[in-house]
Amino acid sequence: MKKILIIHGPNLNMLGKRERTVYGDVGLEEINKKAAKYGQALGYDVENFQSNSESDIIDAIHATPEIYAGVIINPGAFTHTSYAVRDAITAVNVPFVEVHLSNIYSREEFRHTSVTAPVCAGQICGFGPESYVLGIEALHRLLQNKKI
Repeated sequence: MKKILIIHGPNLNMLGKRERTVYGDVGLEEINKKAAKYGQALGYDVENFQSNSESDIIDAIHATPEIYAGVIINPGAFTHTSYAVRDAITAVNVPFVEVHLSNIYSREEFRHTSVTAPVCAGQICGFGPESYVLGIEALHRLLQNKKI
């Protein structure tokens, strides 16, 4: 079975507890379970990684070519600031789909720019926990060379 990795960035370990009006009441464990179930139905073993550390996220990205067919990434706040995460994505030959729970374009202006999205196959945002399911679907279609 092919593997895909979901990388959750900083503060996503606090989902269900922080800013519920923005991120909702669903915790990261529940998101991971739903994503794993959806991925399995498409023929993928879904693994999850969460870190608040930029360097740990970069190390996880560097390790992907030998293990994963593709990656779903929610870089959290690193979306807007981390050229290092962006460079790590470009350093590996693995497709990435960027996802966000909230619509980053309807929030504070500083969130309107993603430095990582241009080096990903695409970006999905604003659908809450379903953003991850939609990201897996998009990655699946990309890996199967289907039109999205």
